Amino acid sequence: MPSKMLTSVLPLLAIMPLTSSADASWVDISNQYTNKQIQITSQFQPEMASSIGITEADSLCSSITKAQQDKYIETLKNSKKKLLKALETETLLPVRQDLNIIIDNIDQTILSGQLDDKYMLPWVDVPLIIFKGVSALLDEQMPDARKQAAMTRLACYVGKEGQTALTEQAKTLFEKALSNKSLLGPTKEEVEQALARTDTLLQGLQQLFDKNEFSQASDNLTLLQKQLTEYRQWAEKTVIPHARTDYKLPSEIYALNLKRVGIDIDPNLLIERAKASYMITKANMQALAPLVAAKFDMPSSDYRDVIRALKEQSLSNDKIENHYREINTKLEGIISDKAVVDLPKRNMIMRLASDAEAAGSPAPHMLPPPFIGNTGEQGQFVLTTGNPALSGDAAYDDFNFDAVAYTLSAHEGRPGHELQFAVMLEQGVSLARVYYAFNSVNVEGWALYAEAEMLPYLPIEGQLIALQHRLLRNARAMLDPMLNLGLTTKEQAYNLLSNDVVFSKAAVKQEVDRYTMRMPGQAGSYFYGLSRLLEIRADVELALGDKFDRLAFNNFVLEQGLIPPSLMAEAVKQHFLMPKPVATSK
Repeated sequence: MPSKMLTSVLPLLAIMPLTSSADASWVDISNQYTNKQIQITSQFQPEMASSIGITEADSLCSSITKAQQDKYIETLKNSKKKLLKALETETLLPVRQDLNIIIDNIDQTILSGQLDDKYMLPWVDVPLIIFKGVSALLDEQMPDARKQAAMTRLACYVGKEGQTALTEQAKTLFEKALSNKSLLGPTKEEVEQALARTDTLLQGLQQLFDKNEFSQASDNLTLLQKQLTEYRQWAEKTVIPHARTDYKLPSEIYALNLKRVGIDIDPNLLIERAKASYMITKANMQALAPLVAAKFDMPSSDYRDVIRALKEQSLSNDKIENHYREINTKLEGIISDKAVVDLPKRNMIMRLASDAEAAGSPAPHMLPPPFIGNTGEQGQFVLTTGNPALSGDAAYDDFNFDAVAYTLSAHEGRPGHELQFAVMLEQGVSLARVYYAFNSVNVEGWALYAEAEMLPYLPIEGQLIALQHRLLRNARAMLDPMLNLGLTTKEQAYNLLSNDVVFSKAAVKQEVDRYTMRMPGQAGSYFYGLSRLLEIRADVELALGDKFDRLAFNNFVLEQGLIPPSLMAEAVKQHFLMPKPVATSK
């Protein structure tokens, strides 16, 4: 368990600007409930608490013992009872929505623990947990006090802060569960990849401590290296013999995975919708490809050949950041000129991933800012250029050429994730909509919508690559459930992603790993989130006709925070479409 308990009251996030004091009060009420829940979560998941800005958790580290996990579940059950009781008396609709968001999160967490106990051997990727837990505190934007706490957290991980070293906890957890012969082990490939990247993660930590001149961490880093070396040897001897080659999960676990990322329809229906969109998108790409071929005097007008030719206009690593910054600036000009959405009056942050970051998260991604106690930290668009899980040539050619920068920047930067998080931080939403509604459908739906909003204004080669990335999201929504339901094979997935989606060997490997090992169920959330948001917009355009205001609609959607599509539709209906009362004179 954590070596220290959180005792201070957590600060509230800024109140979302609303039209009346009566409206504004609901955020205060909601945050009172959410603060209590976050304090509970912080005791058991301090790394997550740190990531949203709870500095009291910075010097703590997770305990993964079975006793601690059971205690967490019991604490959640007691909390749920209190929240259900609150639902009996709370009358404000937004507060009731937030209470239900928290309750739903509790239910999913409890069920996840129960299903893992029922089906799975508890393998834990200790090196990755430690790297992410420590490196998050050593980010360049962090205040010195938070960076200093990284040394205490490292000491906690290696067993010097009142609890057993994390490696020993993981060994005990796994070995005790071996007595149940019916439990499934992790996939062999998953374990092998985790062990293979251990040295890269250790080197990444060493570089971060050296950069910050924290020489005091040297002894603990040396001890950590020894512990992880022993952990790797133990895993090779004890875990791999119990690993499985069949990646498919028990149906109950996969169904919960879909629900946890926000997909609330039958996976077979998701597959059907994605297939139709996939074929339409591919046809649109083929219609556009001859125009791109003519512009660049290419010999073939097949969209696959055109994309491969565009990829040949590659950028060296030392030029990528500047190129992306130039594209970001162009996009911001378009956003303002075309009144797509309101922008912050400050520059966004974009940078290349370190080798250790790429090992932990191979795909380009956005690092959200802390939402509590923020002292000016911003979200960061982190671009990866290789997949360390591959041997030999592991470089991507998918994100380092001219035409791709437009849609990738629109997705991860502005008007995508960076703007999404900036609005939540700067305008303020209730804590429940920042923390407990944070799932992939709610997050990724906006980012793909942002890509779609920018597509008409891009150069034609940028439009083709934007459609290629949409094709990828359609493919994900097909392949993830098809693989996990036994409706296709890895080989077929590799062929489709390589030949028709035209992604590199490294990116395809990263994709299939995502569907089968790293995050089964998550990949379909992009397509589904976009689909639901487009459905909502279609309803609004139908209702308003030529009175539809895109700028007002997009701003409104962002101001709601990360709420599920059903609640977004409800908010749009009640607060965006509802006619305002007309003032009358006496």
